[in-house]
Amino acid sequence: MADDLAWETLATETAYTCPGFDVVHEDVRLPDGTESDFDFLREGDSVVILPFTPDGDVVVIEEWRQAVKRVNRALPAGSVEADDDAPRAAVSRELREETGYEADEVSHLYTAEPANGYADSVFHYFLAEGCTPTAEQDLDFNESIRVETTAFEVLLASLRTGDLQDGRSAVGVMYYALFER
Repeated sequence: MADDLAWETLATETAYTCPGFDVVHEDVRLPDGTESDFDFLREGDSVVILPFTPDGDVVVIEEWRQAVKRVNRALPAGSVEADDDAPRAAVSRELREETGYEADEVSHLYTAEPANGYADSVFHYFLAEGCTPTAEQDLDFNESIRVETTAFEVLLASLRTGDLQDGRSAVGVMYYALFER
């Protein structure tokens, strides 16, 4: 049964494509019958990983973010790619590529739509436990990432002081602090 708030999509076209996302243009009919247009970012699914070492520290990354022109402290994260059979497969790949760590156990924490007013992004949050360094980083050509470990309490405190500004990471840290420990 259709929801009386639903918009009807009349036509869809990709207006712009670049690595990482597309800009999609749609012609739509609103519930009152008015026809309009709507543009949004098509980014798709990503994973965000809260990786704990056997000693209980968190593996974090520092990465240059060109849009804000600074180094950003964050949790490892990345896109679910076409050859990943599920978000869980992307967790292992992204953790290994960005940090050189692998996990003994991985479990799903939470799924969020962080900006569903203008993007179709979906973030799947995972807890990775027993993470140990097993390989070298295998970064994409446009990634500049430094890896370190920190105590969870220090990471949580950096959120409170505003030092941890990455929104994806903030949600993962807060979710874990509120519901998992």
